[in-house]
Amino acid sequence: MSVLAIKVAYLSKQFCISGKQERYRALRDVVTEAIVSPFRRVRNLVRGQATGAADLYKEFWALRDVSFQVEPGEVVGLIGPNGAGKSTLLKILTRITDPTRGYAEIYGRVGSLLEVGTGFHPELTGRENIYLNGGILGMRKREIDRKFDEIVDFAEVEAFIDTPVKHYSSGMNVRLAFAVAAHLEPEILLVDEVLAVGDRRFQKKCVSKMQDVGKHGRTIFFVSHNMAAITSLCSRAILLEKGQLTKDGDPREVVSAYLSSDVGTKATREWKDPTDAPGGRIARLRAVRVLTEDDQIADSVDIRRPVKIKVEYEVLQSGFELLPNVYLWNEEGICAFGSQDLDPTWRGRGRPIGKYISTVRIPGNFLADGIMFVNVNLNTLNPFLLQFHEESAVTFQVMDSFEGDSARGDYTGRMSGVVRPFLEWSTRYSRNGGE
Repeated sequence: MSVLAIKVAYLSKQFCISGKQERYRALRDVVTEAIVSPFRRVRNLVRGQATGAADLYKEFWALRDVSFQVEPGEVVGLIGPNGAGKSTLLKILTRITDPTRGYAEIYGRVGSLLEVGTGFHPELTGRENIYLNGGILGMRKREIDRKFDEIVDFAEVEAFIDTPVKHYSSGMNVRLAFAVAAHLEPEILLVDEVLAVGDRRFQKKCVSKMQDVGKHGRTIFFVSHNMAAITSLCSRAILLEKGQLTKDGDPREVVSAYLSSDVGTKATREWKDPTDAPGGRIARLRAVRVLTEDDQIADSVDIRRPVKIKVEYEVLQSGFELLPNVYLWNEEGICAFGSQDLDPTWRGRGRPIGKYISTVRIPGNFLADGIMFVNVNLNTLNPFLLQFHEESAVTFQVMDSFEGDSARGDYTGRMSGVVRPFLEWSTRYSRNGGE
């Protein structure tokens, strides 16, 4: 086998977007196009002479000079904002569409799941589609027979396996499609956003299966907006932005760069111009910062160490009781917790005009690892009036320790939960079961 699984060199893809945009093309579309394209070219030539070809089309580069290599056994996550070119890249890798410039080479048998039900014939049953997809991958019938029960069990469609897939729900479709792609032993598995479909239980099941595939030395290349899956599953991540490769490397570093650039946040944010600052007639926000215990700005923090969120704001009208608060969300969209300012110095008191800094300290060994987004808001009480609410005002990354002195101890696998407290345990032992 080659020393590479995937090689991409100077890959570029151009679309014309003012006329008819290029769409997803199945095999039947390619065959049809081959028949009608000579007539279409004549028609377009006549139109171009009549109206001016320059007026009909506008160039758009979905990919521009993308180059990278993937070695066998690597698990690579592809991330980036919508329209970055991720799906276009996967369609080129699977030969669904051709590049405008450059080339992509695949070394090994490829299984792909690019859209729900990709590769399924709607009139065929689930059973027939399993054998059809296996045949496309070059597998013998006895090989598919050996995997058949495992595929059906994973997809949870046993009662409908002899029903045409056109009657399947989208959830049944994606379960069967993923099961086929993951179980028919491709050397390279290409997956596009399967984790965004289906319930959370099935998403976890997919992650577990891809981890198992990766452990067996097969290559996985997949697109996901689930940053927890990227950081826990991948050995490497690639960031695409506006069709260009902007970062390639450690998943946590690449995810951190993506989240910072995508939502415009980082560990510190300041509104120097008061007229641009979020706020109402009573109070306005001026700055939010993530700090270490010794007051250093922190894009990433050790899971064992405390972290502080500092909120700076101005009070414009005196006499109101104020309630600053923060909410921390992880990259899966789950709220870890909310906390409000209960400092006894100001609780129940109206505040005079002036500048304030409210700081909340989060202890070490409390948050789970991953990216945390900090939402900041401030209300008045009696009457209750919202003064500002800034979503994802700042973001930071919690890094777990593998030194054995955090809550994970000597365990190195994926740990669930949005918090990870280091709780006290005790164990009693007796030789014969007595007290």
